[in-house]
Amino acid sequence: MAGAAHCSLQAKRLLLDPKFEGYKLSLEPLACYQLGLDAAVAEVQLRDDQYTLDHMRAFGMYNYLHLDSWYQDNVYYVDQFGRVMNLSVTLDTALQKPREVFRLPTDMTACDNRLCASMHFSSSTWVALSDGTGRLYLIKSGKRGNSASEKWEIVFNEELGSPFIVAHSVSFVSDAHSLAVLLLRVEKDELDTKGSGFHVTLEWVTIAGREGDHGYEIIKRRVLQGKSVPHYAAIEPSGDGLMIVSHKPFTFMQSESDKLEENDDAKVSNEKKDPLYYWQQTEDDVTITVHLPQDVTKDDIKIRFSPDNICVTLKDQAPLMEGKLYSSVDHESCTWVIREDKSLEISLIKKNEGSRWPELIVGDTRGEFIMDPAQCSEIAESLMHLTSEVMNPNPEKENPPCNAQELEECDAFLEDGASLCRFDGNTLKVTHIINLGSNQYLFSVVVNPKEMPCFCLRHDVDALLWQPHSDQPENMWEHIATFNALGYVQASKQDKKFMACAPDYSYAALCECLRRVFIYRQPTPLATVLYNRKEGRQVGQVAKQLVATLEANDPILGFQATSERLFVLTTKTLFLIKVNSGN
Repeated sequence: MAGAAHCSLQAKRLLLDPKFEGYKLSLEPLACYQLGLDAAVAEVQLRDDQYTLDHMRAFGMYNYLHLDSWYQDNVYYVDQFGRVMNLSVTLDTALQKPREVFRLPTDMTACDNRLCASMHFSSSTWVALSDGTGRLYLIKSGKRGNSASEKWEIVFNEELGSPFIVAHSVSFVSDAHSLAVLLLRVEKDELDTKGSGFHVTLEWVTIAGREGDHGYEIIKRRVLQGKSVPHYAAIEPSGDGLMIVSHKPFTFMQSESDKLEENDDAKVSNEKKDPLYYWQQTEDDVTITVHLPQDVTKDDIKIRFSPDNICVTLKDQAPLMEGKLYSSVDHESCTWVIREDKSLEISLIKKNEGSRWPELIVGDTRGEFIMDPAQCSEIAESLMHLTSEVMNPNPEKENPPCNAQELEECDAFLEDGASLCRFDGNTLKVTHIINLGSNQYLFSVVVNPKEMPCFCLRHDVDALLWQPHSDQPENMWEHIATFNALGYVQASKQDKKFMACAPDYSYAALCECLRRVFIYRQPTPLATVLYNRKEGRQVGQVAKQLVATLEANDPILGFQATSERLFVLTTKTLFLIKVNSGN
């Protein structure tokens, strides 16, 4: 993480409501429609060897319902026959049965270690699809949600190793049309003897079109490795970077060629490790010593002093030392001499007496500072009052030292707490990092499909929605909406499985593993007069909580929210809950 800019999330105060009083349970009826499925959802149960928390988070809690954010109220799922089924809603009272738009060409059940089929909508006409056996399909779909224009055609089809799920994908144009896809795996780690025995990998694959319409091919494969399943992982729309929210850090794994290059660089640096010059200082002056080659004479040395700069040249070659001095010198009093051991000694007279220089030439690391023993003892003596062999030798009785036993569990700070990192696609290094600390990750949502997905974090009791802007370095994460007290409310739902919110922020919702769905609306003005009896004042607006109970005993497998509707998928039924009217 060295060299990364440590940033922070800046909440907009205008979007916070410190006077929010809570949600009022509303008994208003919610229109709920249900569609029976022709075939069950292609659910894949965890195997006996998938026993870790990471397996549960990545595959056991997988959302089998996929929302196409490019088209309104358009959802997809894969059934047990390998068919990609679509439901596009225009009128709730005239719902059609889900229709087949594509059939996976491979027999998914033939693979013993398969994962669930997964997909992501890269653009309005491109889809990244995996059958769960380790094969990736890139599909040109045409305009989706319309049976007349939607035709799924395989453009790229390749085996990419062990099974994975598609975490994210983007379509962009650089030199040629390209797609970047993020693949998630949980793999056995033979070297991990103390932990779970597994590690998580994110493979970032870039696939580009060949010239002359000769199909698509892989041009880059990069792998990141970490010890926890990421809460959020998304590629920037330009394909130049990657953002990850995870409990434990991710790092890029080096290829063999990168390792060879790094070893070569290390050899070169080792060869050059001897300092070019040595320097010492007192309160009044600075002394520089340079070891000269045997054949150098006094006439071969040219030294130029100025108040803020120095330049040392040997035999009309490139300057041996050149640059801006840390502080000003009396250049007319500076001298140099060749000593008997064939070394060049340069004396600089400080203009500001008494000041210590942390470096000689600004930015030059080729020299080595040698400290005088008398200076060492002087510095140690000046710092002596800050140290003691006795723990807390002189405590203030009014302000006793902190007692760790008095800290509550919520005050503890995890050593490797969640962080948000932005990786550069070219250097493969972290450019920005945010320590999320106690800001618990809640869910992600696509507000604008042309931008990166938003992520929702808990801030105190509220839930704040953040929109990443990869093209705005000064405002890379913007606070765009607040769901009052949702952070507090969701913590009490022990059986919650999925969370979502409307792209227009009008409501947030969560569902339990079975049957129940909770909806939390934003505060709205009241049509009637309402008084707060305790405080004797009129209440202007109220935030409503609604509860829907589904008529199904099967577990909920998928959950998606649009501005008007909630889609809930169980093994054999797709439910639609009308939350907002179209107007």
